[in-house]
Parts: sequence; C-alpha cells; structure tokens
Amino acid sequence: MKLDELKNALQEAGVVGAGGAGFPTYAKLSDQAETVILNCAECEPLTKVDRQLAVQYTKEILSGMQMLVECMGAKEGILAIKQSYRAALEAVKAGISDYPSLRLHVLQDVYPAGDEVVLIYETTGRVVPQGKIPIVVGCVVVNVETVLNIYRKIHRQTNVVTKFVTVAGLVNHPATLEVPVGVTVDHLLELAGGVTTKDYEMIMGGPMTGRICTGADLVTKTTKAILVLPPDVPPITKRKRSVKHDVRNAMSVCSQCSMCTSLCPRNLLGSAIRPHEFMRALANGLTDQVDTYLNSFFCVSCGLCEMYSCHQDLSPRRLLDTYKDGLRAAGVKPPERAMKPVDPLRDERKVPEHRLVHRLGLHPFDVDAPLRQETDARQVTLPLRQSIGAPCLPCVAQGDTVSRGQIIGRPPKDSLGVCLHASISGNVTEVTDQAITICS
Repeated sequence: MKLDELKNALQEAGVVGAGGAGFPTYAKLSDQAETVILNCAECEPLTKVDRQLAVQYTKEILSGMQMLVECMGAKEGILAIKQSYRAALEAVKAGISDYPSLRLHVLQDVYPAGDEVVLIYETTGRVVPQGKIPIVVGCVVVNVETVLNIYRKIHRQTNVVTKFVTVAGLVNHPATLEVPVGVTVDHLLELAGGVTTKDYEMIMGGPMTGRICTGADLVTKTTKAILVLPPDVPPITKRKRSVKHDVRNAMSVCSQCSMCTSLCPRNLLGSAIRPHEFMRALANGLTDQVDTYLNSFFCVSCGLCEMYSCHQDLSPRRLLDTYKDGLRAAGVKPPERAMKPVDPLRDERKVPEHRLVHRLGLHPFDVDAPLRQETDARQVTLPLRQSIGAPCLPCVAQGDTVSRGQIIGRPPKDSLGVCLHASISGNVTEVTDQAITICS
C-alpha cells in the first residue's frame, strides 16, 4: 500500500492517537521517518490497556507495525515494552521473528516512560528539540491501540467505533472493557460491577494527568481509564484545591530545594523547563523573570513534580499549566530555546513506578483488570470533537437511521481532523453543534 492511500484510509476510519491527546494518526505518517516506535509503556499507573492488547492481538499489532514501516519507507520498527509486562514480552518475542523490520526494546519500569520524547531517547538515543515534534529526528511514535485500529481498518475495513478502557479502583470487578465510543462513565461502572463505597471520586485518564469526572461524562477515542478512588488520596486532593490555594502555598513554604527540577524528565533531557525557578519567581512576585515564565511552555504536564518530587505538597505542574493557558490566551508563542546536554545524572534520577504508585496511595488498586468485550449499548452520544484538530461537521440529521461504522461526521475540507462514525446501529435522536446522539 502507498503512503497516501494509507493516510486517506486512516483519516476516513477516524484513527487518532488512542493513548494521549488524540493527534490524527494520518497526519503523523511521513516518508521522512527512519524509525517507527510502538509505545507500550502504559505511562500512567493502574492502566492496563496496552500490555493486554499486546498479548491478545499480538499478530495484528506486529503486522500493523510492519506495514507502517514499509509504507513510510522507514529503516526499522521498535516495539518498546516495559520489563514488568512479562506476558506482553513473551507474546512479542514468540512472533517478532516473522517481521524482519521489527525489533524489541525492553524499557525500565519508570515514570514517565511513555512520554514520547523520553521514549525516543530511551530507544534511539535521539533527543527531540523542545517545542518540536518527533519527525524532526526521524521518528514516528504510535500507541498500541492505535496500531490495532490501523490493522483493523486495512485488513477488516473496520472504522474506529470502540475504545478499550481500564476501569479500576473502588469497583467490584476491575476490568479492561472494549465498549462503543460515546457510552457514559456510569455505563462502564455498571459493567465493572458497580462501586464498592458511597464515598469516592473518579478520574478519567491516569492519576498523574487525568481529570476528575462524573458518571455523565462520555467515553471518547482518547479515554484510557476510569479510576474510582478514595477522596483522600493525592490524585484527588490536589485536583480539588483551588489555584489561589496553590499560589498561597507556594508563597508560604517553597524552600527552593529544586527537587522538582532535579527529577523533571524533560529537564534531564536538556529542556529549558526549570520548575523551581518558576515557583521562586511566582512566589516572590519577580515580574522581571521573563525567560523563566516563558519556559513554562516546555512543561509537558507529566505531574511528577507535584505528585512525587515535592516534599512540601506544592503543585508546580498545576501552576505551570495555569500560567501556560494565560500566555496562550494572550497570544504569546513558545520561545526558541537551545537544548542543553542530557544530564549525566539522568539514569540515577529516574522515578521507579512502584514507588510512585505507593506515594500516590494507589497500591491497593494495582490489581488485575481482565480484558473483555462489551459492545452492546442502547444509547451513545458522540462528541464532534474527539481529537486534536477541527471538530467534525454532522452529515446526518435527527430521525435518520444509521448503521454501526457509518460515517456521521466529517472534518471541514482541508482541515486537520478525522471522520466520526456511528458506534451502534439505531436512530439519530439529537444533533447539536457539539454532539450526535444515537439510540438503538
């Protein structure tokens, strides 16, 4: 298959990055790629999707990776899998010899191994310049579920209508569920046997980078996990605080120990982001520290500084995020910054994931979550924006009958975006400028 044909197929199929922000996959593919990297690092604690798919769909994922390498004319494909994912490693080792362009790379169990810049350095030794994308160093990074969706489109003509989501924490039956895109969080909780307590909070995504959600929230193409957690664990308490509270704390107790910078994964690779300098400038009202504030653009919000590094319960990541949002709203662009050399102490400053899980108070919930398919649903609501790029424009109307897999929304012509499909068969009951609802 030619590269242009593959890109057109993936845009039509609605394939986006299934493990992060949801960048349209077709737009990542390039004939400038030298290396294609499969991200099976499962960056966030408690999520199980990628390692399970690598076991359940080994042949499909290996075949999909080989196809990507060939279509882009890349030199190799690297399957990057954490060393503790033993079943995934065994499954890949048993089949990889049939795919001459692929090789396995075993990753350490550290956070955030799944950050694509960290992943590229670990697997290739290349450093992506800050503010740039992986293709500038000849790399394309793809998520495991994304590759499965690519395989399904090319070999089975199946569009993206389902999502794999780990439901864990205070539920009776933790599980990884394949469900139609557009079901509610409440639907997932029901499939997981319900919650075990009345006193809980929920996070959509991982404990480090996810957001607090409710039962009415919808599963989209980028939903990775639903975590039902006690209200007193750090991932919840830190998110419930106000930004004003975080600023007061920084002004009161930040000791400038610099641990947030010493353990910052991007700083260790040479980035200009230095959280302790930002905290010092903010806490002391140092308005002349322009470079320090502008460097906030290079924070990737991994959360390590506030969830692990800071011994004073401060929130550098949250304050950096707030400041970045303000800069963007004011039209400020990221500055050009030269990279420093990789820190010689980087290997000694990696954060073991098991320590992070214990620091977050989540070790009781790090249990098996068996994979199963639950594709029956009576109603779905499909947001017209589910990825980076332009939202889709509806191409169905209220009262229309649709079939599962049918295109119901398309991106505007010549814009970055992918098609949207009906995830169940039924009748369109509502079309707004935000979403399309289908009932079976």
